[in-house]
Amino acid sequence: MKISSSSFPDGGVIPPRYAFARHDPKTTVTLSDNVNPHLQWSDVPAGTRSFALICHDPDAPSVRDDANQPDREISPDLRRTDFFHWVVVDIPADVTEIQEGEFSEGVVAGGKRSGHGPHGTRQGLNDYTGWFEGDPDMDGRYQGYDGCAPPWNDSIPHRYRFTVYALDVDGVDVSGEFTGPEVREAIAGHVLAEASWEGTYTQNPRLL
Repeated sequence: MKISSSSFPDGGVIPPRYAFARHDPKTTVTLSDNVNPHLQWSDVPAGTRSFALICHDPDAPSVRDDANQPDREISPDLRRTDFFHWVVVDIPADVTEIQEGEFSEGVVAGGKRSGHGPHGTRQGLNDYTGWFEGDPDMDGRYQGYDGCAPPWNDSIPHRYRFTVYALDVDGVDVSGEFTGPEVREAIAGHVLAEASWEGTYTQNPRLL
């Protein structure tokens, strides 16, 4: 299976248009356009009955103590962990393209209110749900696509990996406000093929 995007090159820098937040020289960080990127896939294996899509950042700090602190940078040696930005299931087998902005355009404080997406898809919670927990302005249940916003003082650019999975089932066995790890577990043994597209992003002015 092959995947492509007209939004940014594979392995290239993700434009701020597709990010949740971007660097601002006056305020350090400001909210961005939060538009989902274009994705298209082909060479789908026979027997595919649906697709799932996961976007995750494998470079999120495992400890948040130093995140966004003006007097220090997050060490490149800190152990990193997954941060899920987008989880979509039940993409019909005849849908092989997602248009730019089709699933998301703009930041919704407190998270998008519905997990339903175009084409009858279902979208899970992303990890901003936990990141903003307790924040009086942003706390909420974040469903669907919310793009890049790595700590602005991180010493490394983060990678964002968009992976489409061709599945041998019509729907993924998850319900309610499901998460990325739950989808990974549910599709295990049902993946006929997969393809990934990756970009990098930073808000650290030293790295821009």
